[in-house]
Amino acid sequence: MTRRFKVILEPDREAGGFVAKVPSLPGCVTQGETVEEALGNAREAIELVLEDLSEQGTQPPEDDVIVTEIEVAV
Repeated sequence: MTRRFKVILEPDREAGGFVAKVPSLPGCVTQGETVEEALGNAREAIELVLEDLSEQGTQPPEDDVIVTEIEVAV
């Protein structure tokens, strides 16, 4: 079985690279020097969180995060 999780990538303005956050898995945050590295690290972090949840007998939450954009005048 496979699952999809939304990953939010943000530039790390202080340290460089990118921070990857998985909003439906609280605390699942990682980083990488490139987008590709950050996404690879996010995949590993998700797998570790899911493994931990499985060991606890807990089902992972549904990925019910909605990502959209809002335009505002500046």
